[in-house]
Amino acid sequence: QVQLVESGGGLVQAGGSLRLSCAASGRTFSSYVMGWFRQAPGKEREFVALIRWSTGGTYYADSVKGRFTISRDNAKITVFLQMNSLKPVDTAVYYCAAGGGPYGLPVRTDEYDYWGQGTQVTVSS
Repeated sequence: QVQLVESGGGLVQAGGSLRLSCAASGRTFSSYVMGWFRQAPGKEREFVALIRWSTGGTYYADSVKGRFTISRDNAKITVFLQMNSLKPVDTAVYYCAAGGGPYGLPVRTDEYDYWGQGTQVTVSS
């Protein structure tokens, strides 16, 4: 099992920044990829960004490219999501997830095995 705990959400004005953290524990070696997803009210959960533990390779959804940056601290087994130039449309519950395989770009929710409890991000206009 892998346990994931997110933190760092909150309320911010449009144009502001937030940094989310996701601390992992347990059998983390079984997961190749850490991803961030978000879910707005009445909408499906959508992919935001991912990072590979081994290579640090990253991939972003077009909607956040250039504004969000995903990074990792291997020693602390923690993944971060730096969110800049936030917009009201970024308002959602943000979830981190662990899973994926040794290859490819897992952007679907069913490609991840473990999920955190989520953290609310609200961007006011």
